[in-house]
Formats: sequence, C-alpha cells, structure tokens
Amino acid sequence: MIEFISTYKNLILYVLAVIAAVILLRLSTKFIIKWLVKKEAKRLPDAPVRSMKLVRITLNLLWLILGIIALSAVFVDRDKDQLLVDYFKLASYIGAVTVITIITATVCNMWFKHRIDEKVTHDFDPTTYKFLRYVSVFVICFIGLLFTLMAFPSLKGVAQTALGGAGVLALIAGVASQEALSNLVGGIFIVSFKPFKIGDVIKVTDTMVGTVTDITLRHTVIRNFENKMIVIPNAVINKEKLINYDLGELKCCEHIELGITYNSDVTLAKKILQEECENHPLIHDNRSESDKQQGKPIVKTALTKFNDSSVVIRAWAWSSSFGNSFTLKCDVYESAKKRFEAEGVDLAFPTRTIYMANDEKTTLDNEIKS
Repeated sequence: MIEFISTYKNLILYVLAVIAAVILLRLSTKFIIKWLVKKEAKRLPDAPVRSMKLVRITLNLLWLILGIIALSAVFVDRDKDQLLVDYFKLASYIGAVTVITIITATVCNMWFKHRIDEKVTHDFDPTTYKFLRYVSVFVICFIGLLFTLMAFPSLKGVAQTALGGAGVLALIAGVASQEALSNLVGGIFIVSFKPFKIGDVIKVTDTMVGTVTDITLRHTVIRNFENKMIVIPNAVINKEKLINYDLGELKCCEHIELGITYNSDVTLAKKILQEECENHPLIHDNRSESDKQQGKPIVKTALTKFNDSSVVIRAWAWSSSFGNSFTLKCDVYESAKKRFEAEGVDLAFPTRTIYMANDEKTTLDNEIKS
C-alpha cells in the first residue's frame, strides 16, 4: 500500500486537488450567489432571484464538467492531452457565454421593468417599453446563442454570417415559421401605430371584450370582465376590426331600450325612462351650450321600432366611460321597470294566438248541423 502511494503520489495529489477545487468552487458559488440575492433583496424588492439561481446552476454544472475533464487526463494517453485542453476551453467558453447572457438579459429586463413602473406611476403609456422589453431580452439571448455556436467549427460560419448584420434577419426568417414571423411583425405594428395600448378596454368580438394587460412578441393578452385571460395572436388581432373604448374621447353613449305593449302610454313611458336616466349619478351631460340654451333634455328618448308584440322606447344615455355606461344601463333597467309597474306602463312580452285544427273542424260541423 505504501509502495502504491509512493508510486502514484503525484497522481493522487492531482486527483485530490481537482476534487477539492470543484468542491471549493461550488461552495464559493453558492455563498456568493446567496450573498448577492440577499443584498439585492434589501435594495430591490423584486430582485431577480430566479435568474441568480439559474446562474448558480450553470456555474455548478460548469465546475462539474471542468472537473470531469480534468480528471479524464488521468485515464487517457498523453497524446490526447491537447484534445482534453480543447474540451476544457470549449466548456469554459460556453459556460462564460451562458452566464454573461443570463446576467445581461436580467439587467436589461430589470431596467425596462423599472422604466415601466415609472411610466405607470406617472400615468404614462408603458406599452412601448413592455414590448421593447421582450424584444431586448430576445435579442440578447439570440446573440448569446450565436456566440455559443461560434465555439463549434462546423457552425462558426453560420454564426459569423448572422452576427454580420443583415444575416440576423435572414436567419430569423429562415428558421421561423410564417405564422411566428407574422405575429412578430403584427406586434411591431401594434406598438408603432397604437390602435390600442396596455390598459385600454377593447372589443374584438362579442365574446372577446376586456382590458389589454400585455403585448408580447407573439400575442396580446386581454383580461375580460369575468377576470379570464384571453390570449390572441398578434397576427389575428392585427387583422380584426376592433372597438377601442379608450381611444380618443372616453365618454360613451348607451342605448337603453325597453319594449312596452301597444296599449301603453308611449309619452308616459318616454318620460319615465328619461327621468330615470337623468337622475342616475353616472349620467354625463353631453349637451352643447346651444342645446342647453334651447332647453333640450340631457337624455333624448324616442319610439324607435314596432315589433310583433311591442313598441320599443329608446333612451340615448351618455356616461363618462364604457365601464360606467354598463353600470348605468343595468341600474336604469331596474329602476325603470319599478316605475313602469307603479304607473301602469306594461312591459311587453311575446304573445301568440294558436288555432287548433280539430277545433276548427268541430266548429264547422256544428255550423252545418245548425
């Protein structure tokens, strides 16, 4: 045993040194990352804990791979030492690029996040910054991937061409599907021309109405009034004819319609509906100065339609926003129904007169006998 140790003393010391170095590096990485996260958490409540954990995992994996490569030198021939050195350099390069990419993307993401918070605090539109945040992080990760590919001789030409400038767009267009590229272009158009922005209430279809919460590289996210998230690809929403309730003037005109029976007093029904609208606290006076001088009412009412079993009374009720208009409409429906019942105005419902074939035959037979 002593003879074995004395013979392979240098080799044993080398193996122990490599193992000790790997353990020391892993412990140091854990301590440093933990210290950084704790320090940043005090200064920034939204410290990038997940990104720092990813850096720690990457570094620990790198130390392990480098340790394995270093230990492999014990079991290979000396003529393959240069190959191990090349593998060692390759692993070190990929690890360094990965860590730098993660840190750069994290810093960029945090900067944009703080800018977005500032915009929201000062009531500015954060849409552009939110979209650029996704673009910047994507570009950083894409460039990091290209630098990683440069480490491999067979892929070095592709990476250099892509990093050359115009090759980036050509490579993206080549590897991306037509749908993905159209979603990206659609997102750029939305951010550039601003048919809507984050925080706007929009209506894409009757089933897709809500507040825009996010615009990413691929899709737009809408939170509807049931608190459900609707995800719409940018290429789709960019082609749709949508209604933006927050674009331009916020005031909104709501059509409040009630059907009454034919024998009801139309004048009384119009008066009741007008009074209930005008007495509501959310009503908005949209009259011009000329209309006020002429004594025109705040809410206009009219008979608009004759149906089979009813006549329709409509009120044009204005509110300060789309959200208020819905509340106004619901409240007026309830209060107007109570007023109609109290003052003898009947709300209409479908009426049908049914003639039975047997009854007609029996009636005809009785007439003949008589």
